[in-house]
Amino acid sequence: MIKVTRLNNIEIIVNAERIQSVQATPDTLITFTNKDRLMVKEPVEELSRRILDYRRMVFQNQVSAVDVLEQFPDILH
Repeated sequence: MIKVTRLNNIEIIVNAERIQSVQATPDTLITFTNKDRLMVKEPVEELSRRILDYRRMVFQNQVSAVDVLEQFPDILH
């Protein structure tokens, strides 16, 4: 999961595993595997870094429910 900011300044958490592509249009457009789209404020390079960081955590077997809650304390609210 990664945090992104919609164009209206609302932060949301999206499933990085479901991202199909990220494109600068000039705003950043995320396309998900189900073809849903989301425009966000973060530049493509920043989203790429966040996705890579997330995947590193997952593949290093360091992700647990506690890790997710520490990274996203508001996820349950």
